[in-house]
Amino acid sequence: MKTPYGVPGAGGAVSHTVIHADGSREQVADPPSYAEPVVRAGQRPSPFPAPSDSLTRRMPLGTFVHARSGDKGGDANLGLWVERDVPSDAYDARVTWLTKLINPRMVFELIPEAADLEVEVYPLPNLGGVNVVIHGLLGAGVAEGRRFDPQAKALGEWVRSRMVHVQGELL
Repeated sequence: MKTPYGVPGAGGAVSHTVIHADGSREQVADPPSYAEPVVRAGQRPSPFPAPSDSLTRRMPLGTFVHARSGDKGGDANLGLWVERDVPSDAYDARVTWLTKLINPRMVFELIPEAADLEVEVYPLPNLGGVNVVIHGLLGAGVAEGRRFDPQAKALGEWVRSRMVHVQGELL
């Protein structure tokens, strides 16, 4: 029987097939059971378990995240937020995703030149976003800055252009 997607299987289930180096195919049965995650003594399970069966896409952070940035002396200030242009359950899911995504480690990935600097992240879920302060990114400030963007005015758009993994249900 063919499924709507042309994949052989009963009732839309995908059949598991191994393709060997010689090109021969072998059908493989579904596993009889699935193991539960192992939690070691003294270790707590994650309060944010990964959603099951969630597909992700790699796309620009700015797909639905907005930004505003600027300077505070030698420090760069970056605000990221989600606009309320979707139904409230989708908005809440996007805000939760953003506030969990943006942490100092992710800031270092998004802005590699900040890797050796102090970064503070302030989640603001009631405002739908986060505030990020990157200490020392602008050196001694705009008067002495040698950066292409000495006032960090374009930092927000740069971060929005960076690629991140986004769960399909957030789009």
